[in-house]
Amino acid sequence: MAGGTVLLYIVAALAEIAGCFAFWAWMREGRSALWLVPGMASLALFACVLTRVPADAAGRAYAAYGGVYIATSLAWLWLVEGQRPDRWDITGAALCLIGAATILWAPRAS
Repeated sequence: MAGGTVLLYIVAALAEIAGCFAFWAWMREGRSALWLVPGMASLALFACVLTRVPADAAGRAYAAYGGVYIATSLAWLWLVEGQRPDRWDITGAALCLIGAATILWAPRAS
């Protein structure tokens, strides 16, 4: 289940980042408003995928997602925008992923 959860978070993060990037491209880079159509579909996909994460509460699922989102955003920065993350980006993302793992997989009383 842990691998499936991580995969869901990564898919959700890519969908959210792609959707937000479509708005960025339209508003900041002067791209066509048609970018908003796949952008909004991508944001809807993000919301649907995130609901599939097995968690006992939405807030906990969203909190853990934040760490994965940060790490995935830095991968986007590198792979899509062509800017390599520096050591501080990597350190920060690692700390966030440790926090996300702690939130997700800490032993909890039933």
